[in-house]
Amino acid sequence: MTFRLKRRAAPRAWTIPRKGTKWVKRPGPGPHAQDQSMPLLMVLRDLRRIVASAREASQLVRSGAVRVDGKVAKDLDRGLGLMDTLSFGAPLDAHYRVVKDRHDKLVLVAIPAPESTVKLGRVRFKHAVRAGRIEVTLHDGRNLLVERGTPYKVGDSLKIEVPSQKVVGHFPLGPGALAYVAGGTHVGELARVDRVEVRNSSQPNLVHFKEGFSTIKEYVFVVGEKAPEVTIGEGVDR
Repeated sequence: MTFRLKRRAAPRAWTIPRKGTKWVKRPGPGPHAQDQSMPLLMVLRDLRRIVASAREASQLVRSGAVRVDGKVAKDLDRGLGLMDTLSFGAPLDAHYRVVKDRHDKLVLVAIPAPESTVKLGRVRFKHAVRAGRIEVTLHDGRNLLVERGTPYKVGDSLKIEVPSQKVVGHFPLGPGALAYVAGGTHVGELARVDRVEVRNSSQPNLVHFKEGFSTIKEYVFVVGEKAPEVTIGEGVDR
């Protein structure tokens, strides 16, 4: 099935010209929302310009040289979103992470090869399941089963190996945490959390930063304690 939408209606997060062909590819159903992801075809052809056409992109994918989050990519409709990793085999031998720049655009930053096997996931939901375990859902749609009592809370970040999904790090959302702002006026910035304001109303909870600004909790992505656990800023227009 082919997913298309008009170029002028493309999400503002996409790094593409607003003038050109009438239609562009729409991301297929997947882990990220449509307005927060770009289809693999457009990343290869329009963002990185590794290929010149959809036909070349299809040939590259069929060769098995493209991996997303550690798995061989097979679908050009697959949407790439925040913190996803993109790797290319020989002869390119390049690795990237999807982040947002200061203009709220999805961009790729180069990362070392060993870093392509790990990613950060923000905890969106958690609930009890059978056998006394807890299911944790991350921002990219991953579901992890953990033991009851595991101290993962909504808003925390987990460092996981891909594609195994083994948790190798836990970074709570709290005072002193280093956070990446994934939306709002300060999108693309790193800031140190001062406090989390819980509102007992329909208004979203706020996170206040030591740098003197605040944003809604949904935009806050903890990336480490003293320094980012993964590369997120090199090469980004900050």
